[in-house]
Parts: sequence; C-alpha cells; structure tokens
Amino acid sequence: MGSRVVLVVPYAPAVPLFRLSLIKQLSERGDRPLIYAPDWTPELKEIVEKSTGAKACDYPLKRTGVSPFADLKTLVFLAFSLARLRPCVIITFQPKPNIYGILAAALARVPLRAAVVEGLGFAFTPGDNNLKKRMVRTVLQGLYRLSFVFAHKVFFLNPDDLREFVSRGLVRSEKAVLLRGIGVPLEEWPPVPPHLEPLTFTLIARLLKEKGVREFAEAACRVKTRHPEVRFLLIGPLDSNPGAIPEEEVRSWVEKGVLEWVPWTDDVRTYLRKTSVYVLPSYREGVPRSSQEAMAMARPVITTDAPGCRETVADGVNGFLVPPRDVEALVEAMEHFIRDPSLVERMGRESRKLAEERFDARKINERLLRELGIK
Repeated sequence: MGSRVVLVVPYAPAVPLFRLSLIKQLSERGDRPLIYAPDWTPELKEIVEKSTGAKACDYPLKRTGVSPFADLKTLVFLAFSLARLRPCVIITFQPKPNIYGILAAALARVPLRAAVVEGLGFAFTPGDNNLKKRMVRTVLQGLYRLSFVFAHKVFFLNPDDLREFVSRGLVRSEKAVLLRGIGVPLEEWPPVPPHLEPLTFTLIARLLKEKGVREFAEAACRVKTRHPEVRFLLIGPLDSNPGAIPEEEVRSWVEKGVLEWVPWTDDVRTYLRKTSVYVLPSYREGVPRSSQEAMAMARPVITTDAPGCRETVADGVNGFLVPPRDVEALVEAMEHFIRDPSLVERMGRESRKLAEERFDARKINERLLRELGIK
C-alpha cells in the first residue's frame, strides 16, 4: 500500500532542518509519508527514515534556472510516480515543486493538492530589475498561474506574499491561506542565558546579496572602527544563485578582520549560544527560519521592515526594524545594544515569548493539517 501523504521538496539536506517536525506529526497520525527530494545521501535517508518512519525517495530536479527539458523530465517523473503510488494528499514546498509537483499531481489525479509558498525568491525581490530578472519573473508568474489552477490550497507564510499573489492573479483568494511561518520545535531550541562578552552580532544565511550579506559586512566594518572589541559572525555557505556573493569578496572581509566566516555547521545552536544579537538584513523573506530559531533561544533580532522579516520583530520590544539596504540604520540599531547591553537580556526574553506565541511548529503544523482535513 502506498503512502497516504506525499511531500515534494527541492533539496534533501533541508529535510532534517525544516520538515522533520511536520513529518513526525504525520507519522503520529499513522501515516508513513513519502518524501520526494533530490540529493539524498544514505546518511540523510537513514536520519529521516529512522527518526520518523517516513520513506525518502529521489526525483530529478534542476533547482535553479529555467531549463524546459530538465523541468519536463521532473514533471513526467513525478506524474508517473504519483499515478503508481496513488496518494490521497500531496504537499509541495518552494517554487519548482509547487509548480511541477502540483501539475504532476493533477495529471495523476491526486485527490488533494496543496502548495506552500515560503518566499518569492530572486525574481520577486525588490532591487535590480534587469532583463533577466524580468524574464524569469514573467515565466514564473505564468507557471504559477497555471499550476495553482489545480491546487486546492495554497499556503503563505506572510500576508504580503499572499496579497501579491492574489493581486497578480496567480492564485484565487479563496484558495489562499495565511500560515504565518513554518515554526520551530521549541523544545529543541531552548532559551539560553544572554551572551555579553564579547558582544557578538551574527548572521546565518546563504551568501546571497538579497540576504543583506553586504550590508552586514559594511555595518561590521563601520562598527569595528569605533568598537574593535565587538565580534561579527557570518555563518552560511556560498551559493550558485544569480545574487551569490563571490568567495573572494567574503574572504577579503575575513582577511581585513571585519568578520569571521563559518561556511558550514551541522548545528547553528552552537553559534547562537555565542550570539548576543541576531541580524538578518534581508530584502524579502517568507518568514525567516533563522530568525525564529534565534528568537526561540532568547536572542534579540535586528531585521528589515520588509515582507516576511517584519513578522519576527515587534520594533523596540524584541529587537529593531531597519529599512532594507540602509547600512547607517543597521549600524545605529547595533549601537543601541553596544551603548546599553542590558537590552540583550530584556529583548531576548521578549523574543522567546514571541516565538512561543507565533512560531511553535507543532501548533502551525496542526493548523496546516487541519486545513487539509488530515485527521
């Protein structure tokens, strides 16, 4: 007998980080969900299957760029696989699975089809509006409009993305559901005492321009000229997307003593314990998981007053909101904590309270499953 619920995601290494809580809750209901993702390793499969009872399966996917042949291969593979498995529900995540997973599920006549929009990505991020970006956005809009005709529910993490998709005619309003984040398993991200010596600002992100990495580095440079004892941590891998920061640029920041770079870690909690304030100067997000994790561990947050990001901060309560791309405002927000370190503890407590109110993964998953009628 096939799995009743199928999840389609774009990258297997992200499954233990972002999907495990949902998969476990499905398993608790007696399902043995099947997880389609590219790039499984034997170790990853073992982690997911042994801890949840789910089944991990590969499928072909070119994660970035527009390649008609590769994308058609994805669609055909999923359509035949789903027709053979005959699941009751499919839930897809991220752009390409949302498009080709939903279309394949419609071809395979899967009875209930749901997509989760976790952010709009490069093509919809404000800023450089060059020809390539406009072309990608036009293609994506057409594909979303086609795919979401066949979706029964489309979940959004923030109200700005929901409004944009509805206003652009990409999804009908009666199908759109506001989820407000994917949440974190709070028991796995317990609050820890404030870290004050040295005062440390941390950014955890893929090294993309749209994540505000350059603004973080420039703010670090300016702050360290006045406060050389302050520490800055940049944690995250290089990327291949159009907005990727070149490795030589990152290494130049390290060589100049502006910041420390950790390209990869198996557990960011180690670094969040050494963090005073979490910083995410992103131009746009779904609702950033990294900010939610920092909040759960009682860390204040400095982030942008941009879609998705603003959902994580009550300005002046658990951190500060700054305009996107505004290095001077980012520096001033950091200076608040340098002038008054007691804010680290006070705002950190507020972050944990906000995480418990808004970003408890178990409560969010329950709502998602309830919307889908999964008992």
